[in-house]
Amino acid sequence: MDRRSLFYWSREFASGLDKGDDYGQLANVIAINIVNFEFVEVDDFHTVFHLWEDTHKDCLLTDALEIHFIDVKKFNALPEKDIKNDSLHRWLTFFDQNISDDLLKELMDMDAAIYKANEKMTFLANDKEVLRLYNMREMAQIDYNSGMKKARDEGKIEGKIEGKIEAKIETAWNMIADGEPIEKIVRYTGLTKENIENLKT
Repeated sequence: MDRRSLFYWSREFASGLDKGDDYGQLANVIAINIVNFEFVEVDDFHTVFHLWEDTHKDCLLTDALEIHFIDVKKFNALPEKDIKNDSLHRWLTFFDQNISDDLLKELMDMDAAIYKANEKMTFLANDKEVLRLYNMREMAQIDYNSGMKKARDEGKIEGKIEGKIEAKIETAWNMIADGEPIEKIVRYTGLTKENIENLKT
């Protein structure tokens, strides 16, 4: 997860510079990872990382990099949520699929940005093309999970080999979703063109 986050951060950071531009024109990039599993081994549900000097902890190399991890499981385990005073608490409560109508209304009354986000989501939920793409993604995820389970059951993929293959497929899927050309995906993942065409299908 750490390398995946850095990969996407670096790609976004580098894409901000056209040929012949000055490095000073590169904009800061903030990566936000909302995860439903424990990755950062600290008690806080929200952690933030920068580039600090090892010995002089108050010496920041650059503010160009900022990476957040928001652990939803740790947030949900909090005994109390402070939705009135903490905007992050409000947003994570809003993201909860099991949110009640009364609590949703309360959040929208508190926060204009959440009100607008809910309106937009309601609009998109009624868009047939958006629903079609969402359903395609859901089916692709189910097919992928089923295929991996079958391969594991048959003993075709084991241990570290399985992890490496899954990582390659995950990278390929993300690159396909970002519209990257097949030749580049082959170069980054080591998968064949046929593998990638099958994933696209």
